[in-house]
Amino acid sequence: MGPAIQKAREDLARVGRQVAGAGLVTGTWGNLSVYVPEEGAVVVTPSGLGYDRFNPGDMVVVDLDGRILDGALKPSTELALHLEIYRARDDVRAVVHTHSMYAAALAVAGVELPVILEELAQVIGGTVRVAGYAMAGTHELAFAAVQALGRVNAVLLANHGVVGVGRSLDEALQACLTVEKGAKVYLLARQAGKPGVLSDADVRALRSFFVKAYGQRSGGES
Repeated sequence: MGPAIQKAREDLARVGRQVAGAGLVTGTWGNLSVYVPEEGAVVVTPSGLGYDRFNPGDMVVVDLDGRILDGALKPSTELALHLEIYRARDDVRAVVHTHSMYAAALAVAGVELPVILEELAQVIGGTVRVAGYAMAGTHELAFAAVQALGRVNAVLLANHGVVGVGRSLDEALQACLTVEKGAKVYLLARQAGKPGVLSDADVRALRSFFVKAYGQRSGGES
């Protein structure tokens, strides 16, 4: 296994602790992965291991068909979901699946999350839709998630949770955090009145700025 695989393992252990620290999961639920195209491999968190116990060596390396290439533990039971996303989205390099409270509430209610915040436009790039229900760990769930995900960076899984994707593991985590904030604001806004939704043109402009110009590459709001 090359240095890119080792870095992915270290990143998964680090971000796994962040996921738990942010309250996005309970117990051992949720899972994370990184796609390393130069190795033709996916590095994924193991099944049933607490986030506080994650070590880089615990991560499992598989190919895009799910065959184990390296690692002593069983990969996440949601491996099919991760692999199907990588097959469908050539821009995705990481997947984070969490069970955060407000996102799960929308998923249970079957209510999609419209673009009500600039962060949702920038990080997610469009409405977060709800994938039709299928049992966890099944290929049916993986296919439903990919179909609902489309070209945006997050999808709600009916009666389950949320999946965030990105060009890096940190970006995929940011997607999950952004959806959780957006879901909370949306539910509160519906109690206060009618939530305002950003126009498609504004969403495209905000997303384009975020991808091309935001951050230290050329400045931007901190």
